[in-house]
Amino acid sequence: MVIGVITAGLVIWQARLLSGVIVDVTSEGATWANVSGAVGILLGIFVLRGLLAWSAEAAAVRSSARAKRELREAALDHALALGPQGPAGRDPADLSALVTRGVDALDSYFARYLPQLVLAVIVPIAVLATVLGQDLLSAFIIAVTLPLIPIFMILIGLYTKRRVDRQWRTLSLLSGHFLDLVSGLPTLKIFGRAKTQAEAIDAIGDRYRSTTMSVLKITFLSSLALELLASLSVALVAVSVGLRLAEDQIVYSVALFILVLAPEAYLPLRLVGQHFHAAAEGLGAADRMLTIIETPLPVAGGTRALPQAAPITVEGVVVRYPDRPESGSAPVTFTARPGTVTALVGPSGGGKSSLLSALLGYLAPSDGHVTVGDIDLSELDLDQWRNSIGWLPQHPPIVDAHLDPEPTIYACVDVGRGLAEDDVRAALTAVGLLEEGAALDRRLAADGSGLSIGQRQRLALARAIAGRPQVLLLDEPTASLDGDSEARVIEAVQAAARRGAVVIVVAHRPALVDVSDQVVLVAPAASQVAVPQPAAAVSLPGQRGW
Repeated sequence: MVIGVITAGLVIWQARLLSGVIVDVTSEGATWANVSGAVGILLGIFVLRGLLAWSAEAAAVRSSARAKRELREAALDHALALGPQGPAGRDPADLSALVTRGVDALDSYFARYLPQLVLAVIVPIAVLATVLGQDLLSAFIIAVTLPLIPIFMILIGLYTKRRVDRQWRTLSLLSGHFLDLVSGLPTLKIFGRAKTQAEAIDAIGDRYRSTTMSVLKITFLSSLALELLASLSVALVAVSVGLRLAEDQIVYSVALFILVLAPEAYLPLRLVGQHFHAAAEGLGAADRMLTIIETPLPVAGGTRALPQAAPITVEGVVVRYPDRPESGSAPVTFTARPGTVTALVGPSGGGKSSLLSALLGYLAPSDGHVTVGDIDLSELDLDQWRNSIGWLPQHPPIVDAHLDPEPTIYACVDVGRGLAEDDVRAALTAVGLLEEGAALDRRLAADGSGLSIGQRQRLALARAIAGRPQVLLLDEPTASLDGDSEARVIEAVQAAARRGAVVIVVAHRPALVDVSDQVVLVAPAASQVAVPQPAAAVSLPGQRGW
């Protein structure tokens, strides 16, 4: 604001001095000695305006870096707080594009557009007030034509926004497709499908190129339209002043002063339009990030402390996704006690993984409630609750919490918790990895190259059981394992239960179901009529099986 006021004052002073020097030389025959002082001041004003522009941009760049960092951190923190059902779990490629390229595209918005917006308010008002004191008709022409530029900017901006949104959707699609391609490249090579996917990437890339070029085309055309509008507005002022000067209705010095000053009223507005289009991509990404930040957490959590060795009771719980109200399981009821293994079984898509998300506090039950001991889950301190849980998702990542490009096995198991090496070694031994050469200091590729699918699964299980968590939530822990590895995993799950943990597993394979203390059927609500038994716990004392 201060820089804007100073800049407006310098613009008016510069126009006054320049018109005065020209009048003195052309009308009064002034020599260099007569105008050298004014010319020296003019040069000083030019230098001072340059320094002001430099200092303003430097301050704007620093502010931009700070604002981008805060926006990136807020979007990432909230996306992670939304859990596996949020953008971090459902569309990580789109989130990665948002917090990298999307945030970086905001440089033009923070460093140029916003400072220019301040000047676009201060300078035209100052110029208009100055011209009003000199010539009423010229001030009237400027006052009428100035609003035309913002009006055209709004109309063009609304049209551009649709194109930018389309451009960003194409980039998100390209990011997601490329991420899936890189993840599945070995399998694609084995089956000879890599070339087909490369052609798909080329096609999406061409779409992104064409949408980007359409945005640039609109940007150039809108700049031409704004330049033409500003030029015609200045021409109206010039024609009016020229005709009245020819008829001696206005003083020459005043006429020249207005002609020099009038373009300065339109210049900041033209630059606002130019910088707005340069920042259009960043603004589209910022809208999406703000949508993430403003998404309410499904479970806010409370402040009550976590009870120790408490059972988990699920009573009549139904979980539905907000964007899929027709989804959801039949009401599920069971109690999982410390020292026992509870198996969740049922058809794929029945809601087993969603139920685990509800137990983690990432999805709010549509019906029913979850209690830990005698405390409702929504009243617990969710950070403390999640820190007490060892969680194994369906597709566990390999990288450690610090995104080391080559994490050690210790880092992959520890994930920033500061576990003792003995605890990590015990967890690796329990799942049978230590005897297969999994030294703690062995480095892995971030994508897990060098490990089989079964070894990755057991490494993720070791991460879940390390540190002896109070609760274990395991989503298909024996998937992709052979018979021997499956037996080691089942023994590790049983050992965790013997230590007093509450173990809840999603199971499809009979071997894991057979060792469970109770089996809970989780079926879709639509198929509840066809299911002969309720979606509740089935205790199996004595004989563990179906």
